[in-house]
Amino acid sequence: MATDGLHENQTLASLKSEAESLKGKLEEERAKLHDVELHQVAERVEALGQFVMKTRRTLKGHGNKVLCMDWCKDKRRVVSSSQDGKVIVWDSFTTNKEHAVTMPCTWVMACAYAPSGCAIACGGLDNKCSVYPLTFDKNENMAAKKKSVAMHTNYLSACSFTNSDMQILTASGDGTCALWDVESGQLLQSFHGHGADVLCLDLAPSETGNTFVSGGCDKKAMVWDMRSGQCVQAFETHESDINSVRYYPSGDAFASGSDDATCRLYDLRADREVAIYSKESIIFGASSVDFSLSGRLLFAGYNDYTINVWDVLKGSRVSILFGHENRVSTLRVSPDGTAFCSGSWDHTLRVWA
Repeated sequence: MATDGLHENQTLASLKSEAESLKGKLEEERAKLHDVELHQVAERVEALGQFVMKTRRTLKGHGNKVLCMDWCKDKRRVVSSSQDGKVIVWDSFTTNKEHAVTMPCTWVMACAYAPSGCAIACGGLDNKCSVYPLTFDKNENMAAKKKSVAMHTNYLSACSFTNSDMQILTASGDGTCALWDVESGQLLQSFHGHGADVLCLDLAPSETGNTFVSGGCDKKAMVWDMRSGQCVQAFETHESDINSVRYYPSGDAFASGSDDATCRLYDLRADREVAIYSKESIIFGASSVDFSLSGRLLFAGYNDYTINVWDVLKGSRVSILFGHENRVSTLRVSPDGTAFCSGSWDHTLRVWA
């Protein structure tokens, strides 16, 4: 090798400086496309009127912090997971509990509903992602039908089914994301590139969507091609961990929420950050973000127990929702857009509309 003569430190230093200069050049190229701010373009757009959202249902039953939740495609059922090791399926209309599973570990940080509504996936400190089929047989033993699908070398932070029940995407504290076959438990693709724990992921909304976005403790948001396993875009403008990422409904952009107390919007076609949602008075991190169905509103749950509602285009806050008695850890808009559900460290979930 030509570099054998050089000291290892020298080559490392030279490669590092080269990488930094290339990064700088990339930023310059990106800046050339930066001709106008989103809120300037949106000045002509009508402002949003007053709107009132209240807690319509409170789901009580977890014995500890609620860490994750997901809606079923039927727009009615909700699955939630908690630090108490329980995973509960709720009817959000009646607040009844339809299924409950006790996991072998506490801190169940991730849960997801299968597209068919016939199964749920969950995992956490057990480093695994387990799939449970749901049936209406009251005497069934759900734990007996459990299938361990994914194995990571550190905690599971997020999971999501792809467009079918057959594949599942996971993110982990081991710094990787992975795509698994549910039936066989086989690893189909792994995604390496984050420099620290991956905390969140979201699948692109289109049916053909073969991309997903992930965010983590390295302050990076990365867009991945599921077929090749390659990172196709990366964004590094947050100043702390990225706790949540969510695609814009059209799939052309995504939002992120971070411990730096800001939410940000990244345009994939312009390949850059186009908006920051923050206020001087907001000093606590954003734990979870999601868009309204139209994409005009961004709901964000914060560690100061509040939920802020942002006007995506104008960058202004249009509402602040109080109700939770501890930090909001998870938040999802229902599939038909008529409501959203938030989960909190106060052991409850709330359905807002």
